[in-house]
Amino acid sequence: MKNFARFLVLTTLFFGQLGFSQTCCSGGVPLSNNLGLPNEGKGTLLIGLSYDYNNLNTLNAGSNKLDDDSRLRVTNSVLLSVGYAFSDRLSVESLFTWVNQLRTITQFGNETDTETTGIGDAVFLVKYAFPNLLGERSTISLGVGAKAPLGRSDFTIPQGIQLTADLQPGSGAWDFVGLVSLSKGLNFRPSATLSGSFTYRSTGANKNYLNNTAVYEFGNEIQANLGYTDQFGLLNTIFNPGLIIKYRKAQVDQIDSSNLPNTGGEWIFIRPELSANISQNFVLVSRLELPLYSYVDGTQLTPTNRFTVGVLWKLQKKKIGVLN
Repeated sequence: MKNFARFLVLTTLFFGQLGFSQTCCSGGVPLSNNLGLPNEGKGTLLIGLSYDYNNLNTLNAGSNKLDDDSRLRVTNSVLLSVGYAFSDRLSVESLFTWVNQLRTITQFGNETDTETTGIGDAVFLVKYAFPNLLGERSTISLGVGAKAPLGRSDFTIPQGIQLTADLQPGSGAWDFVGLVSLSKGLNFRPSATLSGSFTYRSTGANKNYLNNTAVYEFGNEIQANLGYTDQFGLLNTIFNPGLIIKYRKAQVDQIDSSNLPNTGGEWIFIRPELSANISQNFVLVSRLELPLYSYVDGTQLTPTNRFTVGVLWKLQKKKIGVLN
């Protein structure tokens, strides 16, 4: 009887993925998207607080957009980033999250909403910088760390059935995270910087999935960014506009070591950014992310637009050891 119940749950999940075209790799908490605090020098503490809105209202089959707006996913996230530099080379960074996810399905004039809210997973990194390795005004930084499963992964609907992994605030698994970032000031324009980053996330397995009846593993993920930023002054304020091209690839998810349909894919985004230095130690940041290309495995919801706004504080030690 227990084996039959397990089979029924997994079968329901399988056909639910096909019928509702859920997305397990485009929604959720934007962890990799918000890593990479700079090293501002020995004794500097950076604190960032931001709000991230991710709207998924585009249904794709492969790279083809389908004429179907009956499915909607919205993810609202609050992100807290904390970084500290022990020296001009060695620093640590952490990212803590709170997430609200809403899925709306419209059929025959009726709407069905499914919503979860809670603390999400967190990331902890140790980073080491190599200044001037590519010439003056250049920095290469390497980071390694882990994503810790702080968020819940066992929310259920009122009928007692556990929600699928893509709607849970947490993943229920430890992941390995690696980061390489670089920046280079441009000689022909001293105020401009060319930057790039590469993030790799090797996912672990949630062995307690669906009330301990299955093992779930999100697909491994890579993300690469290439960007150009500049600087100008206006109204006694320094502004930093930028333009980023982002590539993201997620492998298919697995359940009990079997590939899960309608998960995984590749995306290319364009991301205009703008920050404003309100004071020497206080910065307002904003960015808009729009898809240029999407290819998903099977049929999935894929991002329509994403917007992030936040603030960044920089606290530095004086020689007497007091935070300024």
